[in-house]
Amino acid sequence: MDTTPNTWRLRVELDDSPGALARVTIRLAHQDCNVLALSVIPVPGGVLDELVVQAAPGLLPADLVDAVRAEGGRCVGITAADLRDLVDAPTAALRAAALALRDPNAVGEALRVVMGADSVVVKPAEPGAAPETRPAPHREVDFRAGGPAAPEEAPAYTVKRGWSPFTQVELARGQALIDLLAAAGAAEPRPTALLTDDGMALVLRAGRAGDEEALAELHSRCSMGTLFSRYHSGLRTVPRRWLHRLLTPPRGSTAVAQCADRVVALGQLIPTSSPDCAEVSLLVEDEWQGRGVGTALLGSLAGAARAAGYRELVGWCLPAETGLVRTAARAGLPTSVRREDGLLRVAVATGGSPVTGPGRLESASRQVASG
Repeated sequence: MDTTPNTWRLRVELDDSPGALARVTIRLAHQDCNVLALSVIPVPGGVLDELVVQAAPGLLPADLVDAVRAEGGRCVGITAADLRDLVDAPTAALRAAALALRDPNAVGEALRVVMGADSVVVKPAEPGAAPETRPAPHREVDFRAGGPAAPEEAPAYTVKRGWSPFTQVELARGQALIDLLAAAGAAEPRPTALLTDDGMALVLRAGRAGDEEALAELHSRCSMGTLFSRYHSGLRTVPRRWLHRLLTPPRGSTAVAQCADRVVALGQLIPTSSPDCAEVSLLVEDEWQGRGVGTALLGSLAGAARAAGYRELVGWCLPAETGLVRTAARAGLPTSVRREDGLLRVAVATGGSPVTGPGRLESASRQVASG
């Protein structure tokens, strides 16, 4: 029997009467619950109280909701809480802004932290399309630097949270972060330059329509062994109908590494049935293997996965393969491995402090030496 306490984040509406919140906390204490944090969030017409509660073993979320209702309150939302995330909002916002200022590709992750969102994904710019606005209560909202007056080429960040609507305060925090980063010139993802272990310069960027020919040429230069490791089949060439899907997978994302006019590596994130897990795959041209390209690509994908709310990446490898485990180790990402259906299931944690490995990542706008 598991005796590990569960930690929950509750948002509740209480009657505006003296002692209402105290009565709720006392009732929770009688059920062996420990209130770890409490914050008050202003909303139109009153406030929401947010409690982080460590529940006794065997106590269900429904029991916590019943405790709130017994004191005349209403539970607006409840979700599992991570003790690692217990930090006051101003500190979290400052840390997130600092992260995004250092690395514009971490804007999505910073926005997720500041807004307490489940996920943040970047939507490519669509000429003629304005940021979507939704009436309250908000569970999904789009942000662009500059707000509604933003240029059409500016990307939008779609922020989602299922367990509780965003409050106006949280929406204001999100827009303030985007505006701050825009003023500093760091409000959107940008290609990053990679200097490999042996001094060659590449660019990491998102895959896009129009890369089909370069992607086909990448596959034609890969050995049969490399292709078999990636696709677990003996294909020599990739059917043309696959190329567009590899570049723009449904609900997933693709990143590529490019040297001059050649795409030399490809990485993908594909959602799974679990909201906390995505499947990851890498393909690195033989000539570029062992030079830090896969490490940088996996680190970039892990950052995108964290912003999207994934805590784990899963890769499926042949039993004798150790490449993904070694690549994750160089990227500073913990792994666990088990056999499943004749393959190795390599689980890569996204919650560590990934580094780029021996290959150094820099802003593409900065000058890099070519090898």
